[in-house]
Amino acid sequence: MRKTIFKLSIILIIIIQNHIIYTYNFETYMVPMRDGTKLATDVYFPDDFSEPLPVILSRTPYGKEHLLPVAIYFTTFNYIFVAQDSRGRFDSEGVDSVFLDDGWGINQDGYDTVEWIAEQSWCNGKVGYFGASALGIMGNLMAGARPPHLVCQWISVAATDLFSQAVFQGGEFRKSLIEQWLKGQGSFYKYYEFIEHPLYDSYWEFLNLKNRYHLINTPAVYLGGWFDIFLKGTIDGFIGRQYYGDDGALGNQMLIIGPWTHEINKREQGELIFPSNAVLPFIPNQFAVMWFDYWLKGYPTNILEMGPVLYYVMGDVDDPNAPGNYWRSSSIWPIPSAKIPFYFHQDGTLSREPPTETNSFTTFIFDPNNPVPTKGGANLAIPAGPYDQSDLETRDDVIVFTTPPLEEPIEVTGEILVALYGSSSAPDTDWTAKLCDVYPDGRSILITDGILKARHRISYSQEDFMEPGKIYLFKIDLWSTSIIFNRNHRIRVDISSSNYPRFEINPNTGEPFAKHTSMQIAENTIYHQKTHPSFIFLPIPDEEQPHITVTLIPNKTTFHSFDNFKIDYNIYNPTLIENAKLLILIHLENSFFYYPDENMIELSINPGSQITNNLFNFKLPEISSSIEFSIIMAVCDIDSINILSNVATID
Repeated sequence: MRKTIFKLSIILIIIIQNHIIYTYNFETYMVPMRDGTKLATDVYFPDDFSEPLPVILSRTPYGKEHLLPVAIYFTTFNYIFVAQDSRGRFDSEGVDSVFLDDGWGINQDGYDTVEWIAEQSWCNGKVGYFGASALGIMGNLMAGARPPHLVCQWISVAATDLFSQAVFQGGEFRKSLIEQWLKGQGSFYKYYEFIEHPLYDSYWEFLNLKNRYHLINTPAVYLGGWFDIFLKGTIDGFIGRQYYGDDGALGNQMLIIGPWTHEINKREQGELIFPSNAVLPFIPNQFAVMWFDYWLKGYPTNILEMGPVLYYVMGDVDDPNAPGNYWRSSSIWPIPSAKIPFYFHQDGTLSREPPTETNSFTTFIFDPNNPVPTKGGANLAIPAGPYDQSDLETRDDVIVFTTPPLEEPIEVTGEILVALYGSSSAPDTDWTAKLCDVYPDGRSILITDGILKARHRISYSQEDFMEPGKIYLFKIDLWSTSIIFNRNHRIRVDISSSNYPRFEINPNTGEPFAKHTSMQIAENTIYHQKTHPSFIFLPIPDEEQPHITVTLIPNKTTFHSFDNFKIDYNIYNPTLIENAKLLILIHLENSFFYYPDENMIELSINPGSQITNNLFNFKLPEISSSIEFSIIMAVCDIDSINILSNVATID
């Protein structure tokens, strides 16, 4: 392919805080796709570039110039970085199809770009991909096309199935997310295309990675948040590749989930402020360098020794002694758990005891002209995250089921599902469900929620309308979470039929989506009786699972030159193993290193025992400037590992 260069620049960037001057140069190419459309592509080279190097690629609909800080970062680690405007966006030719040209359809822009890069004299034939949100979606679709020279990926907060995870969650239209994003893109014309496909059909198959996992042969890191708009895509992407991928992908994935919305790695989310360890003790880009160094350069970074899953277990943010609010790693996802049903009862209680009544139900009126307003949740353009729902719970059309105050903490980690027996006076309606953590002061904090359009209770590919008064089973997917409900807290489930504008309002008429001519009030009924017991499935981890805790001692925030400290470990109840191996990853300033020297410690353990030991003592050298010190994670070949990350500053 002939390259066309229309811009060549040398730019100086001054980083004032650290008094560092970065110099870099880039070339802009118009790269032809298979149909002849040319995409604007910036190629950034390291200062001392002298031989072919591996390349990190990002494709974006937001303007390639916004990737300049990312380009500077990766080129300082001796990578070539490529930033590309996607089709029809900014400097690229063509018409913006909103992802339809990025996968394995007639046009395959991701595939073509990777292979164009591999042909260039400055590339050594190895290409990695880096992208978040829309950029991550493009990365997922690219992997489904299987370009031969794509070696690995780093994907953050991105969907893998645009129908059920982005546009029509639970069969209902995600109004605020899709409309506001399309308007912001200047691509609202796609809205009219989407509403012509309210069922899962061949249109959406080209935007669903599920049927392509067996073809994918690339390792990837999936990074997401418990309150993120694309959480399910993050988890499904990991599971699909890790357990169902082709050689190269199978067993080579990583999953990292924090207590975040779409804005990752921040303590304040919604109306909660999580402890300081909710922020990773390293910026994700630093970890990405380790990932790319391993796969693109063959450096022994021991990245896979860390274990495939790292997730944050949320807890009571008001009580510093409460269980939870720490990182944990696991060798598998989902982690082993018992799926415990908590049943709805006539008096509004939520209990493990199933109902015994033969005729027990709760009826409410759903008026589509007066929907329940959205307050938090997995949103983008409107306030997102854990918000107090207590004012909404006073409405007559919000039915609440709550446990008594907990005598002991309860951990819930995994997929959340509500099995609701219901009926309606209307041929179609929506069912919404929220899982909330009720604090002792009465705040009902939203943890996760979901929706199901009644006509799609059987399938997203067909419509099955209701007979008035007939009882049906509705399975409402609340996606996933990890939280420990603290002692004296209560677990609550809110059931209703609207959550607006997070989701479109169902007019209850059964007319075609977005083409209704009227709206009608529905009388909706929830059943909680012996023959129709509605409940929420809560995945409660096996309490006998072994785990390890690693702690920095002394437990303080500041260390001085020549200070001594030690790292303790505690392995509890290793019933499944007789021998374990231990490795600790430490972050010091901008570097990572392992203890002990990349070789795992052999530990002899008697099953059923508990051992505690000082792992090692360390004396700091003389330090002239402040640097960060933290334990990032410990690795052990047992199924579940508790991780406590401690961040200290050296003066």
